[in-house]
Amino acid sequence: MNYSKEEVMQYVAEEDVKFIRLAFSDVFGKQKNVSIMPDELPRAFKYGIAFDASAIAGFGDEEHSDLFLHPEPETLTWLPWRPEHGKVVRMFCNITYPDGTPFQCDTRGLLKKAIADAKDAGYTFCFGAEQEFYLMELDERNNPTKIPYDNAGYMDIAPEDRGENVRREICLTLEQMGIFPESSHHEEGPGQNEIDFRYTEALTAADNVMTFQTVVKTVARRNGLFADFSPKPLQNTAGNGFHINCSVKTKESTANYNLLLSGILEKAIPMTLFFNPQEDSYKRLGNGKAPKYVSWGNENRSQLIRIPAAEGEYRRIELRSPDPTANPYIAFALLIWSGLYGMKQNKEMSAPIDINAYKADEKNMQYLHKLPEGIAEARRAAQNDDFIKKYIPATILNIYCAE
Repeated sequence: MNYSKEEVMQYVAEEDVKFIRLAFSDVFGKQKNVSIMPDELPRAFKYGIAFDASAIAGFGDEEHSDLFLHPEPETLTWLPWRPEHGKVVRMFCNITYPDGTPFQCDTRGLLKKAIADAKDAGYTFCFGAEQEFYLMELDERNNPTKIPYDNAGYMDIAPEDRGENVRREICLTLEQMGIFPESSHHEEGPGQNEIDFRYTEALTAADNVMTFQTVVKTVARRNGLFADFSPKPLQNTAGNGFHINCSVKTKESTANYNLLLSGILEKAIPMTLFFNPQEDSYKRLGNGKAPKYVSWGNENRSQLIRIPAAEGEYRRIELRSPDPTANPYIAFALLIWSGLYGMKQNKEMSAPIDINAYKADEKNMQYLHKLPEGIAEARRAAQNDDFIKKYIPATILNIYCAE
């Protein structure tokens, strides 16, 4: 439900809400928040709530440390795992400087700009997220271990799949928050799980990714487990992917997917740093079912981009290189801008690859460009690319490229 400011204040008064969390993320997509009491809500809507930005990397220094959070009422949701009496609700926020100017490192604002650019060009982008995670046991002091919760495999069922009830609780919690999963199942790795969502408008989809990780981690802890979203939790098993489904429409019809694909493929290498921002991200790429080459194919899961078997409104592309450490606001923004770039350039796309890239001889793939094989290579590619420098603020780029 899209609430107005007045409706939020009415909800808070009528539903026994005692704490309002004002949520935002740092440049890497790590969620932060500050809680305010109900009496502070009118001030938050009118003026914003100040916080010390110098304590967050890239957000400022001690000399210019004040930034302001401005809650968006339409993002209101309650947190079902908090007490029923004295409820806690959450809203995502815009971030500004004290004079009201948008803060340049607000990555949620960056996605809003990309959405506006797409609208000006006559396009609407929607995204669906597929994030994988491991359920790991905790030790006697409740610290995470590397011991998987089970030894089940792909789409196994109970009793081998011990995560069934945890996934159920996650899905039901998300539904209580107005987010509706499409499917859930055990993944290939021991203790590895996946919950998928149908595509939705870009900003909502990115907000849902942030909410999803919070819910998964919270429900896992309530069950005495640790949810591990890292790219490669265990060295000899499948890594965690963040497969991004993207669809594009115009007012009249479905957009030209060939042009969209051409833009994303052309900018795939310099964008990799933002899809795979950790050193361990590159232990996943090129291994298991994570892509290694800049290529695409129909229904082919061994490629960087695949076109799933679907028609009409369900037609989409699936990008398979990102992992769950990616900031979804930056990732979706870059996909929008690279898609617009491809449609503007009107360039002919490369032919699909209809072979299994996981098993193909290196000699047969030598004509394809490889994705970066390490974070240093990914940083160089981003730093030297005019497309990245045009759309990613220098402060954010410098933070991602810092040694």
